[in-house]
Amino acid sequence: MESDERILVPVGPDAARWRTFGGERTVVVAARTVTSLVRALDVVPEVLHDDPRVTVVFAYDPTSAFNDGVLDLLRSLGCRTLPWPQLAEIAPDLLISASENIKVPPGDYPVLVLPHGVGFHKRVPDSAGPGTRLSGLVHDDLLAARRAWLAVSHPDQETQLAAAHPSTAGRTVLVGDPCLDRLRASVRWRERYRSALGLVPGQQLVLVSSTWGEESLAGALPGLPADLLAQLPADEFRVALVLHPNVWSGHGAWQVRVMQQSALEAGLIAVDPTDGWQQALVASDLVIGDHGSVTLYGAALERPVLLGAFGSEAVPGTAGYALRTAAGRLEAGRPLRAQLEAAVAGHRPDRYAAVSAAAFAEPGQALPRLRELVYGLLGIPQPKQPGRGPRAFPIPAPHTRRARSLMVRTSVVRDAEGGLRVEVRRFPAALAGETAESETVFWHLACDVDEPDTRLTESAAVVCSASDVLPAEAGRQRLGALLEDFPGARIAALSGEDGCIIRVRDGRPVRDGRLVHVCTAEPPSAEEAVAVAEEVGVDPGAAAAAVYACLRLGVPLDATATPLVLVLGARRHRLSLRTVPPGGDQAAVSRARTAVARGLPPSS
Repeated sequence: MESDERILVPVGPDAARWRTFGGERTVVVAARTVTSLVRALDVVPEVLHDDPRVTVVFAYDPTSAFNDGVLDLLRSLGCRTLPWPQLAEIAPDLLISASENIKVPPGDYPVLVLPHGVGFHKRVPDSAGPGTRLSGLVHDDLLAARRAWLAVSHPDQETQLAAAHPSTAGRTVLVGDPCLDRLRASVRWRERYRSALGLVPGQQLVLVSSTWGEESLAGALPGLPADLLAQLPADEFRVALVLHPNVWSGHGAWQVRVMQQSALEAGLIAVDPTDGWQQALVASDLVIGDHGSVTLYGAALERPVLLGAFGSEAVPGTAGYALRTAAGRLEAGRPLRAQLEAAVAGHRPDRYAAVSAAAFAEPGQALPRLRELVYGLLGIPQPKQPGRGPRAFPIPAPHTRRARSLMVRTSVVRDAEGGLRVEVRRFPAALAGETAESETVFWHLACDVDEPDTRLTESAAVVCSASDVLPAEAGRQRLGALLEDFPGARIAALSGEDGCIIRVRDGRPVRDGRLVHVCTAEPPSAEEAVAVAEEVGVDPGAAAAAVYACLRLGVPLDATATPLVLVLGARRHRLSLRTVPPGGDQAAVSRARTAVARGLPPSS
């Protein structure tokens, strides 16, 4: 569908010949920007669901500087869309828009303007001239004609609008905020969102949120996502980036991806501008933001908030502006982890209660109030079936992208009983900083077999194949092939049926898992070592890091079954290392299976 393609059904002078559903009323939804369209799409189906009396079509207004992506979204959803000029040829009963900056043809039908953010807390460039205008305030002609109705989320916004433009007096309707109502309804699914985003227990999600414009967080600190990923251990933190849809539309998705390429390759979760920021916000542990609405929603959800930027375009006296002094500041030149941990440790759930109370009223009532308003403007009674309550946002598609190459820091401490505690911290290799070593602190580069950068793979000490899950014999063969393919690597590791299989280049294969399987060299060398994990969940790279630390320390992988605790952030894994004589692998496996079946340690 092109932007100027006229439609013949379900509206138009001859539509009755072609349509299936007659309809008593017609609602047109304005589609001008992705931001405003997404907000309308969140609300309209929840208000007009299951009502065959109402025909809904969309009208595409191409005049915005941020129109890129609007038609694609409409097309993907199967929306019947007419070009904006055709709007003058039909007689809808109501026009709904989440963009105030539309030129509505003359007529007597009402225009309901929904907010596409939180209130009216920002000044934006005026497309009609060189100056700025208050975001959310409709054109004078609609106000003068008394056709416009402005939905607001707080009584203070009515006062603000009346002071800025007296013609808005009597044309505002307090409905609350449907987005916040859904966010709060989604809190019960927080763990499900976190799981879909790829977080594991103990990890924290840092959400970086930016509005658009040069004074936004993205405009001021475009490299912040990469800086966070470089300084935050990958096993302890994930980073998500929520950019205002105008950033994507204005610069193009290709440009955004290229600007964040290293961060994306390091595991950055780049949230789709049309869907997903709400789930990411609910899933987050901390928000780094600016003067945009998502940051304010984060405060309303009682998340710790750090401001990385705050533009002069924010309107004094608004709830959004109050966040400027209520929230802490992120200093980009200082170590980031310490600032994030201090913000979380010092956070009180009620810290932003006053800001939230000044921005949002009538909690949980937005949909009933909007339903009443829309049917009142249409001049027909509400359906007999009850309206819906706020619905949780759907579970997002799984996010599985991770850094393929990691700089791994192992710190080793021996306890009084002789056991080893190996703390592992991993950072994206392409972003890693200094790698200073000491007698008990070591660094190595670990690459996945899917790493395309040969500069990294040729320097890797450890090569992993996380996608392979193989039985013992096939795993042994695969490990040998990996060491042949990566001649610079000292250790190869992959997932087996019961854990991880690891092979050291000097001929000693090492495995972690409850059942002991041994991978021997071909031909076998003097001794072979096996790591037996008492807890599952150790990935090949982490298990290989423990073995690497032992090799660097000179810890013998012998029959004494050296106890070892592997620390990955908040997770702990108990391991033991023991040797199996060459040629004795099958007997060792049999003995281990028997011992486990009897509830004994595998080394019995």
